[in-house]
Amino acid sequence: MKPRRRQFLRLVAGAAALPVAARVASAQAYPSRPVHLIVGFAAGSGNDISARLVGQLLSARLGRQFVVENRAGASGNLAVEAVARAVPDGYTLLSVGPASAINATLYSNLSFSFLRDIVPVAGAMRVPNVMVVNPSLPAETVPEFIAYAKANPDKINLATAGNGSTLRVFGEQFKMMTGINLVPVVYRGGAAALVDLLGGQVHVMFGPLPEAIGYIKAGKLRALAVTSATRSATLPDIPTVGEFVPGYEASTWYGVGAPRNTPADIVSTLNSEINAGLAGPEINARLADLGAVPIPMTPAEFGKLVADETEKWGKVIRAANIKGD
Repeated sequence: MKPRRRQFLRLVAGAAALPVAARVASAQAYPSRPVHLIVGFAAGSGNDISARLVGQLLSARLGRQFVVENRAGASGNLAVEAVARAVPDGYTLLSVGPASAINATLYSNLSFSFLRDIVPVAGAMRVPNVMVVNPSLPAETVPEFIAYAKANPDKINLATAGNGSTLRVFGEQFKMMTGINLVPVVYRGGAAALVDLLGGQVHVMFGPLPEAIGYIKAGKLRALAVTSATRSATLPDIPTVGEFVPGYEASTWYGVGAPRNTPADIVSTLNSEINAGLAGPEINARLADLGAVPIPMTPAEFGKLVADETEKWGKVIRAANIKGD
């Protein structure tokens, strides 16, 4: 286990070490004013949607306003830096997602260490991406796509939303595990990539399910597989990539983090309330509309997820020699 990851998991384990009486007293006083939940991406992004769901349920359960604040820029790094430097009192939180785990390896000059400086609080939701192709491509299954790509080396374009996007690293993992070559085409965002996929300028994309599902159902895109470990209830007839490429799994997940040294009782309060909120039927219905599932976890469990994902995508980034935009 790498030093950064060991340190991160020690921080998670140590969060439960404060005396019970102190934790209870502090939890009763928190929150006494509005809490800011910082999002490193624009409104409407996956991080933003997750943050707003969490903010709404915490506002309702704790009786204080949880304000979602978008600080987009530098692939989410501006928001992580702001939270890492914030006072660790529970009033500044971070909407955590795959970008932070990917950026830990993608960028070598960050002023913070994500695994060291952000403590895990709770998981929120997980949503698969979906491997979609333009219907003009003569491949209707993952094996047919692999065979076509091998027969047409260097001719299949992979639409990405930047070098550190999930669209890129999910595609790179697929390339590594199948031995095919896909030529990355970088767009400024997933929406632009989707437009060119619909127009046939690029051939394949490992895109977020909520963004692609309407086009799939309308027959404008062909779904070959979802990237998660299990099939999606939203597209139950679509297989997983792993059914054809054993061991492949790549999904988008979101949760909440806080500055290092945030009191353990506050972390515990937030975790308990988020998990309780995620069990509610209204939240589950809203997540189902997004093709997502709730991921209630302890702080330690969410910390392990973040550490595992950081290590996993670090290997892909190094193997593919991907550099930050």
